[in-house]
Amino acid sequence: MKRKVLGFISIISLAAFAGCSGSGAEISIDELEEPRYELDENTPAWQLDEEENVELTWYVNAEWFDRAYGEDVITKKLKEDLNLDINFVTGDDSNLNTLFSGGDLPDLITIFDGQSQSALRAPTWALPLRELADQYDPFFHQVAQEQTLDWYQLEDGYTYGYPSYSNTIDDYEADIIPGSDAFIIREDIYQAIGEPEMSTPEQFLEGLQLIKEEFPEVVPFAFRGFGSDGDVGSIGETFQNHLGVPIVDESGEWYNRNLDDSYLEWIRTFNEAYQMGLISDDNFSDDNTVFEEKVEQGKYGSIFASGIAQLSGSLQTNVARDADQRYIAIDGPENQEGNEPTLNQAGLSGWTVTYITNKVSDPQKAIQLFTYLLSDEGQYLTTFGVEGETFDFNEEGKAVLRDEVLQMRNDNPEEYKKNYRLGEFWFFGHDGFALEHGENEASVAVDQIQKWTKGKLKPQFLIENTAPDQGTAEARSLVNINSTWATTLASMIRAKDDDDFDRLVNEYEDFLETNNFSAIETIRNEKMDENRERLGI
Repeated sequence: MKRKVLGFISIISLAAFAGCSGSGAEISIDELEEPRYELDENTPAWQLDEEENVELTWYVNAEWFDRAYGEDVITKKLKEDLNLDINFVTGDDSNLNTLFSGGDLPDLITIFDGQSQSALRAPTWALPLRELADQYDPFFHQVAQEQTLDWYQLEDGYTYGYPSYSNTIDDYEADIIPGSDAFIIREDIYQAIGEPEMSTPEQFLEGLQLIKEEFPEVVPFAFRGFGSDGDVGSIGETFQNHLGVPIVDESGEWYNRNLDDSYLEWIRTFNEAYQMGLISDDNFSDDNTVFEEKVEQGKYGSIFASGIAQLSGSLQTNVARDADQRYIAIDGPENQEGNEPTLNQAGLSGWTVTYITNKVSDPQKAIQLFTYLLSDEGQYLTTFGVEGETFDFNEEGKAVLRDEVLQMRNDNPEEYKKNYRLGEFWFFGHDGFALEHGENEASVAVDQIQKWTKGKLKPQFLIENTAPDQGTAEARSLVNINSTWATTLASMIRAKDDDDFDRLVNEYEDFLETNNFSAIETIRNEKMDENRERLGI
């Protein structure tokens, strides 16, 4: 579920932020005023608070986020229930750094890395959530996940940020989390070439060659391309999970999956595919926008796809254009050692993390917003919309989307997103809520794909947040190593022959030795031990 955010915040957004930032007066948890309503631990405070015309400014560190408020089903209801206006401001890392250096913070901040320096310095700029809830909204304790709050507790004993899509051990054991990564192939093409097995390297190359021969207008195989900061798209960690590459070695120590023999065998197979003209050079230069446009147009015969949830709009647009060209998941590449897939979704760390700053103009309304969105009421709203308008409850008490909503989702994904925004207001989203509380098929474009992932997800809590702390020498080394690996991996796929491939692998291993990788491994193992203690394993 991770997206890279690029570019610069617009002048208009900066002006809006300057005019609608937090109160400007820094407050501490010990200086909070008395609540303006009588607390009831069994009643969410938003139902008790009669204050109206409150406005909060919410900075989201993602330029692609839709800043509209009060125009779709979700935010209209949010505005009505909480008597709250939200001014969304978006930006990138440089804008975020500017906010912190300037000290003129908004009321709320959402970032994408709960282990960043900004997150670790939260005691200097954010308010602790449990204590804020004690003061203004004790119902928060009934809807927030204790394991998640504990996971985000800092060394001072306080928790400042709450993540989206934080999945607990119970969530994984209940098998209620939809998978989001798979090898997919255009259904009409798959049927036309005889639905071959594509599990071994030989079968995989034979299948791609058939696609090239019978459908010369498409690219036989593609994957999410390489991004910035060492991002290797979908053929790095995501593909390693598909192959079931272990996360620890036989002694329980951190395992460098990039050098796993089975994984490298498949990267060598991709190199053969490239040499045979089965992978396009464009795959290494196309950004996500271009990639998704090509998915919409069905221009790829097969894809190793990551982030199916984020790709769902493009997949649905493709189906609306030509239903026969729907992409479906098949087993595809398998680990020749016999390992089963160990797909991963967000763990306890989740995806984004949202904070209430110590410059917040109305801390009472801010914690009410957290409680509301974490509660069943907020989860129903952001997942299914408004009862009687977008969904109804069936006899089993399950939420069922109305026919007109489903039709728009299938036929006009962009209008669906604009009008309903279901699944798009994700700040406190939870992967399993739709499955636990709804009775709806996923969209025709992703239903079969998600069913294929069933039973294949395995948590990787043990290796979460094990990278060296930002600002350390080891962290700087890791940045260089990740960047070098991205360059190396791209070159390996485009290597001219086996000797060239082997040379690149050897050079990468040499680079690890000369860039303090052993110290990074030591840190990872130490942090894994800390995780074992926190998880009780």
